[in-house]
Amino acid sequence: MKNIHIIVIFNIFICTTTFGNPKVAFILDIEIPKFKTSEYHAPYIATWIETKDRKPIIATSLWFDEQEKWLKDIRQWWRKTGRNQKKPYDGITGATRRPGMHKLKLSDSEISNELVPGEYVLFIEAAREVGGREVLKIPFNWPIEDSFISSVQGKKELGKITLSLNSQQESL
Repeated sequence: MKNIHIIVIFNIFICTTTFGNPKVAFILDIEIPKFKTSEYHAPYIATWIETKDRKPIIATSLWFDEQEKWLKDIRQWWRKTGRNQKKPYDGITGATRRPGMHKLKLSDSEISNELVPGEYVLFIEAAREVGGREVLKIPFNWPIEDSFISSVQGKKELGKITLSLNSQQESL
């Protein structure tokens, strides 16, 4: 009889750990505003996650063109994570983006592997040649229970930024 109980407990354990892990859709919508200027340069944009105590945890994206010398202009990102990274910047890079709405989907496994339960802040920093720079922050808690949506509005180099975290239970 003891063997039967052990098997039942083992099967429940396997089902909850293998098939019960929640997946999180980690989506960032970034609006880059359009400027009326004769000399427009698309902004360099970096995103990263820090603890509430400002300890950098993970660099999540970097949009820039081939001119690496300007990466230092994304000042907070450079000081927190950029200067310690080397090309290809951990596979987080992409080309600069033109004005409009852009969607960034972050890897669930990468985020889940780096974050322990706690309070975090997502940073979004933009710097533009012959323009300005701007840093926005979105605080969030990890792990999420169901879903989380938060937006901030930029004033110059960034428009509306929305972070959406949606927990999706894996199906058997």
